[in-house]
Amino acid sequence: MTDFNTAVIEEFRAGEGRVGGPFENARLLLLTTTGARSGKPHTVPLGFLHDGQGRMLVIASAAGSARHPAWYHNLRANPRATVETGTSTFEADAEILPERERAEAFARAVEADPGWAEYQRKTVRVIPVVALVPVAAKPSDRRWGDDLVAIHTVFRRELALVRHEIASSGPGLGAQLRINCLMVCRGLSHHHTAEDTELFPALDEQHPELGPVMRRLRAGHEVVERLIGELQAAIGTDGLGRDELREKAEHLTKEVEAHLDYEEEQLVPVLNRMPEA
Repeated sequence: MTDFNTAVIEEFRAGEGRVGGPFENARLLLLTTTGARSGKPHTVPLGFLHDGQGRMLVIASAAGSARHPAWYHNLRANPRATVETGTSTFEADAEILPERERAEAFARAVEADPGWAEYQRKTVRVIPVVALVPVAAKPSDRRWGDDLVAIHTVFRRELALVRHEIASSGPGLGAQLRINCLMVCRGLSHHHTAEDTELFPALDEQHPELGPVMRRLRAGHEVVERLIGELQAAIGTDGLGRDELREKAEHLTKEVEAHLDYEEEQLVPVLNRMPEA
């Protein structure tokens, strides 16, 4: 492992996925594979793309080297790997994308970041794209409230990345940017549905004194869901411009962050006092 990768990995783990320098506004994960020859774990930091299907796509560019990176050879020998996002760790199975799907994914990557095209121009090999399919999450040792904060951290980070991507985009909206927007919208909707059907009813029963808080949080869910619907509808419009998308994303972010801040203020102390399951 290079000194550069070691430094990035240490910063990633210390900052719960936050890394500065060239990775400050990038989606980054840590991928741990099993060495094809050594059988030992091998960890590397990699940029990734959402694919809109719940998979994370990683590109075996090796910065345009003539050879595939070691982690790619490891995955071909043993497709099961461990993925760290900074706030969660899970096992994943690697699937090397077939030619057509690979071409579509790589085109989206190039549209979002022309640097990928430069890597391809530097080598005669066709740079593979690998899908990481989540299999099983590793149990968290955090308390309930701290786990909620970790989930919220993911949404805050994704919303910030999406806003940065919108600001950096051209007048037209690329396919990958649309996918990124839809992914954060779906994630928020799924999270709020889980709270409405599981967490909130449990708190209603165990902490009736939280009645006013729970009513405000449920009302907040309705506001956020309406804004999510508006953003999703706009994304599906061919004529959507950057300024309109930025305005809707900013509005959604403002409401979401205020909602998350209030929820943490009111619920984290309560949840952290609850016994572990």
